[in-house]
Amino acid sequence: MNLKDIRTNYSRAVLCEKSLREPFPLFEQWMAEAIEGKVNEPTAMMLSTVSEEQKPSSRIVLLKLFTREGFHFFTNYNSRKGREIEANSHVALLFFWPELEREVRIEGVASYSSPEISDQYFSERPYESQISAIISRQSQPVKNRDALEELWKNKELSSKGAKLDRPTDWGGYFVQPERIEFWQGRPNRLHDRILFVKSGEEWVVSRLAP
Repeated sequence: MNLKDIRTNYSRAVLCEKSLREPFPLFEQWMAEAIEGKVNEPTAMMLSTVSEEQKPSSRIVLLKLFTREGFHFFTNYNSRKGREIEANSHVALLFFWPELEREVRIEGVASYSSPEISDQYFSERPYESQISAIISRQSQPVKNRDALEELWKNKELSSKGAKLDRPTDWGGYFVQPERIEFWQGRPNRLHDRILFVKSGEEWVVSRLAP
């Protein structure tokens, strides 16, 4: 398999730092364009964490809420990522929208979302997804697929369509960013890279070499 000659020359857009003062308006614009452009899984982001042994791990999660303060995703607090965030709250997020030739890298500190935010999001999930969150001991071994589906079916039957409460081991994480980098692909590998670094209450903007 020859991989050396597989490459794409990017030319869709440009990114200029002159009018940029803070990252969130640009992130909101890029997210809207990813959704409007029907990018596959526009809210999917890679979450990277580090264990107590200083070993990194990454997985894809979905962004479900963002404000000018930061980014929220939801998961089982006892999952591997939850345990690693408990040991080391510094995390990284990565969005990659190849259809738009764009990437956003975020580094920051994760903490629990408020119970109100977690309860609200859980109540808005499809009922079937609520059941899955309740019965799944995420990241723990299971005997087989049949055992997992039996747990799900038993919970569905016992619930009988009644309102389900959010499990205490499931909810949101809020990532407060310290660095946000926007990457726009450009021809000849001379890509645009604009970096925002938080300094006190301000953001410092700079251009990085590609």
